Amino acid sequence: MASAALLVEPIINAMGEVHLPGSKSISNRVLLLSALAHGQTTLKGLLDADDTQVMRTALNQLGVPIVERIENHQTLVDVMGQDGRFPNMQASLFMGNAGTAIRPLTAALAILGGEYELHGVARMHERPIRDLVEGLQGIGAKVDYLEQEGYPPIKLHSGHIDQEQVVRVRGDVSSQYLTALLMALPLLRPSNPIRIEVIGELISKPYIEITMNLMSKYGVQVEHQDWQAFMIPAQQRGEHGPYVSPGHLVVEGDASSASYFLGLGALGHGPVKVMGVGRESIQGDVAFAHALSMMGANVAQGADWIEVRGVDTQDGRLRAIEMDCTAIPDAAMTLAVLGLFATGTTKLSGIGSWRVKETDRIAAMVCELSKFGAVVQAGDDYLHVCPPTTWTVPIGGVDTYDDHRMAMCFSLAAFGPNAFYINDPACVSKTFPQYFEVWRSLLVPRVSKK
Repeated sequence: MASAALLVEPIINAMGEVHLPGSKSISNRVLLLSALAHGQTTLKGLLDADDTQVMRTALNQLGVPIVERIENHQTLVDVMGQDGRFPNMQASLFMGNAGTAIRPLTAALAILGGEYELHGVARMHERPIRDLVEGLQGIGAKVDYLEQEGYPPIKLHSGHIDQEQVVRVRGDVSSQYLTALLMALPLLRPSNPIRIEVIGELISKPYIEITMNLMSKYGVQVEHQDWQAFMIPAQQRGEHGPYVSPGHLVVEGDASSASYFLGLGALGHGPVKVMGVGRESIQGDVAFAHALSMMGANVAQGADWIEVRGVDTQDGRLRAIEMDCTAIPDAAMTLAVLGLFATGTTKLSGIGSWRVKETDRIAAMVCELSKFGAVVQAGDDYLHVCPPTTWTVPIGGVDTYDDHRMAMCFSLAAFGPNAFYINDPACVSKTFPQYFEVWRSLLVPRVSKK
């Protein structure tokens, strides 16, 4: 059920400091790696939101003990690793709309064997999984579609996996397919290296770097050849499986979520400082800070923080930019909304993956940006935003399509001249349940004239 619409009043300034919630991408990866590892892993800074709860619930159903505790006023999550296997060989798993949960779990369960059904909300059943399934079927995994071919829900059966077969997967739809295979194939404990070949261009390479970085913390080093071929190393067969717990691991703040607050600092003069990501982050979306600098924002960074203090341009407005966003598809949505306030036409390309996300984000952006008076052009892989010459009030409010990032992005439209509504703001619970409380704490409202 949709939540009540949120009234957004015009604002002129934003300032303050934000401690970011944990990265969704890192959180769901380390939950799965910890579950499959030898030994207990204590996770600090783990995201507590819908998508990670989906993963935690699924792992519990598969027989993985996960315990949350408070220590020194901080929440810690202990995951007891299962030595490269799951105790429960049969389960029906609800995946919500969490792509970072269903894709890696599908691969791991298909490799390990058992009888499993994976299903989700209606939108999840519209998000493609064919490329991952075909990659798994190519080496002997048994996967059936229960409704529409190429999409969840799916049924997994025990199959005979051919370790000598090259694994092939498309890379131009979602990097999560490759991430899933990289994390799952070591579970075969291969006596010879396993080769994965990427068909077509690999998009969102920084997310693959996150995967490889985290796998190395659990003892598995993956090599790649110009991002088109990846080698899973041979392993000694033992009782403990391929992954070994690092003991303790701290989850970085979410770099995609940082983009909204950095945008606040640019439009609202700042300073706005985000804590939890910076120069040492392993997440590709920290490159949003560079894009914001290109638009004229005053940006400073440290090892684990980024701060924005308004705009340095002569007219005090952001500059429109032309940018290939293949590496930062999520943060690119924030650039699209910032295009409402830029001089010139903001041209974003490399965003084809938007169409298979929580909603068709290209179509959604065209519709919602146009409600403010922007002139928007779009194609399969690009979006051009020309700012309003006359701002209009979105009739019926800004629709969010049950997409957390649509809701968070359009909070930046508060710097326009008109009040408006954001519909179903509670959809942010997918990754940032407290977003609007934190957002509101940074705002200085516009004083109305008497």
